[in-house]
Amino acid sequence: MLSYPYFDPNMISIGPLQLRWYGMMYVFGVVTGWLLGRYRAKKPWNKMTPARMDDFITWAVVGVVAGGRLGYCLFYNFDYYFYAPHKIFYVWEGGMAFHGGLLGVLLACWLFGRKNGMTFPEVGDFIAPLVPPGLFFGRIGNFINAELWGRHTDGWYGMVFPGAGGMPRHPSQLYEAALEGLLLFIIVWWYSAKPRPKGCVGALFLLGYGVFRFIVEFAREPDAHLGFVALNWMSMGQVLCLPMILFGVGYMVWAYRRESTHPTIPAEYR
Repeated sequence: MLSYPYFDPNMISIGPLQLRWYGMMYVFGVVTGWLLGRYRAKKPWNKMTPARMDDFITWAVVGVVAGGRLGYCLFYNFDYYFYAPHKIFYVWEGGMAFHGGLLGVLLACWLFGRKNGMTFPEVGDFIAPLVPPGLFFGRIGNFINAELWGRHTDGWYGMVFPGAGGMPRHPSQLYEAALEGLLLFIIVWWYSAKPRPKGCVGALFLLGYGVFRFIVEFAREPDAHLGFVALNWMSMGQVLCLPMILFGVGYMVWAYRRESTHPTIPAEYR
């Protein structure tokens, strides 16, 4: 069994000023995505420019925060917030959901594209490789906060998390950081290194995230107030990942078939 390392939740404390590790993980994710986006904007087939990337990052942050919060309220604790809607704004009490944040970013991509003469697939394909680093830092933040831990395990890799009942558990936050963060970044970044049929980079991200999250959910403890929500073994996270997997596969099959008859990739880049 591994020992869970103690983390001071405050990264820096100067008098009453406290800078928490969890909040800084969001900053690290945003800054990493922004820097990678400026680098990616140099590719000749992208319509996104470094200046546009500077503008888009604000849209993305609003989409992540607003969508993540609303997604948690709708998907994971609807009854509570239905009767206390004012508490939706109590973000300091915690509660963010990736799938809600994803919807918020997708809306930001659509609005940004309309404003800047880019199609939704063009914006989505550009942004997709920049998301996994943010997921990586977010899961590291969950680990530091000792939250969203895994199910019980007798394996040597089990950890006893504070407030988790004294039983060794899967460090599922680290599994997600490795799969949804590092591995998904490598796959999507490599795939996007040359032009692909429109929408396919974004579709690959949805497919990859959906598959990795679905797998990790078998080691992650379901939300206590929800438990298993389908077939007595599927968590809410798995249910929300199924549409991502199905859409990712279906769209990529359709896009490659369409590319063979109605090419969208310029001949000089094929």
